[in-house]
Amino acid sequence: MLSPRSAAPGDGAAIRRVLEAAFGGAEEADLVERLRAEQAVLLSLVAEAGQEVAGHALFSRMYIDTQHGPVAAVALAPVGVLPGRQRTGFGQALIRAGLEQMREAGEGIVTVLGNPAYYTRFGFTIEAAAMLSHPFPREYYMAMELVPGALAGVKGGVRYAPAFGL
Repeated sequence: MLSPRSAAPGDGAAIRRVLEAAFGGAEEADLVERLRAEQAVLLSLVAEAGQEVAGHALFSRMYIDTQHGPVAAVALAPVGVLPGRQRTGFGQALIRAGLEQMREAGEGIVTVLGNPAYYTRFGFTIEAAAMLSHPFPREYYMAMELVPGALAGVKGGVRYAPAFGL
């Protein structure tokens, strides 16, 4: 069974390599570096195949701006796995481990932009994000509660770290 670990300071080049290979460019790797520079990273996890970093998942601070003030939440992005290791459980292990660590840290809400066929298996739903204003296609934007009731009465616009450029 895969056991993701927290990214170490020396993992930066390997994480960049994974994300560039997984996404076919530098955009997500650059995003991770900007989030680190802004100190918005809550959790950075890697999964290894032997001694090689083969997958990475990042959880960063975001907010939902409501009429009663900002509500802290977590953005899951990006998640990347080397192409030769995709569909082998690396991404799933990273996401499950990260969600558990976020739950243990007391976080209540996590959002993600992605394929519902993939992310719903972790508990994300489009319906949970229905009261959130965001610039993304509705059919791909999802949320989940790590604490039951965390989204109850939460209505407002999402505000990501500046690194996202939104």
